[in-house]
Amino acid sequence: MKTPRTALVALLAGAALTACAGPGTEPAGPTPTGASPVTSQPDPGPSTGPSIGPSRPDPTWKGGPSKPTGPGATTLTGTIRAGVEPNCLLIDDNLLIGGPRDVLTPGARVEVTGHAEPGMMTTCQQGTPFVVESARRA
Repeated sequence: MKTPRTALVALLAGAALTACAGPGTEPAGPTPTGASPVTSQPDPGPSTGPSIGPSRPDPTWKGGPSKPTGPGATTLTGTIRAGVEPNCLLIDDNLLIGGPRDVLTPGARVEVTGHAEPGMMTTCQQGTPFVVESARRA
């Protein structure tokens, strides 16, 4: 009695997994998760204009305003300290993103203008990302 029930469960599971494959899909070799490998990237389609999203500050920029400060601009003044990861610089609990690296050095007292980007992902593991628009020694 147990063998026919086990066979029925296995048959139903196989049918359910087969039904998950969409029409026109080619069977792929087995993977550890049972998922099919991705063989092509989706076409992004025609460009509709400039990309909107976070931009990377120019690391060769030598200070001064790179653009007029916007209505949400904030100015921070303080002494820069090195973060726990290489090339990570902080003022208080703000992680400095971009800006002139000849001005932004550990131990320097500076004034930076920019805006906080709390949702930005970084590898520095500390501080709230603060995108620097301008920086000068204080």
